[in-house]
Amino acid sequence: MAEFVPYETVAGEVTAEFIEKKSRFINVIAPVETEDEALAFIAAQREKYPGATHYVHAYVLRENNTLRFSDDGEPSGTAGKPVLEVLTREKLTDVVCVVIRYFGGILLGAGGLTRAYARGARDAVAAAQRVRMVPSISFELKVSYAAWQRLSRVLPKYGVRQESLEYGENICLSGSVETADFAPLCEAVGEQTAGAALPMKTGEGIRPRDVE
Repeated sequence: MAEFVPYETVAGEVTAEFIEKKSRFINVIAPVETEDEALAFIAAQREKYPGATHYVHAYVLRENNTLRFSDDGEPSGTAGKPVLEVLTREKLTDVVCVVIRYFGGILLGAGGLTRAYARGARDAVAAAQRVRMVPSISFELKVSYAAWQRLSRVLPKYGVRQESLEYGENICLSGSVETADFAPLCEAVGEQTAGAALPMKTGEGIRPRDVE
């Protein structure tokens, strides 16, 4: 299996808007993982904003190292390519951007179109919360109530994300941590419990880390 390479994407769908010479540009960006998801998202924007002149889009996917763009009727090279160039310049992956234009009656010219569509993508990226996807380990941890009093102050230092917390004879925590922090976490738990408890690995995956 190929080694996982961390990558940056956006945390969720966001929209930005501007007017350029009476043309309205609605700029939408969202995380996606497959080409089917990207195409479905683009189709959804056509339904959400009916009657627009153009639905220019671009997407970058880890799936098959896919890069796609469409001018959607604008002069070749003036729309989709500038949007894609913004995404690649920003080093974003697993992301789709759609720039919707309602024509305002004034021609922008090739240079004007290129600048407007690039701005649309930049505005969308700027409005989004960027995240870095990193490898993670899911785990379960069972500890006594006395040990939990100590551990509850220690776990946040390792970026533990709590999924569930069950109270019974002992306290059972289900959570996840970045892969690089799992071994240090195990060491810390062992120290705090005098070796009586250790996190038990239950799976592997990826999770987002905020980008400053």
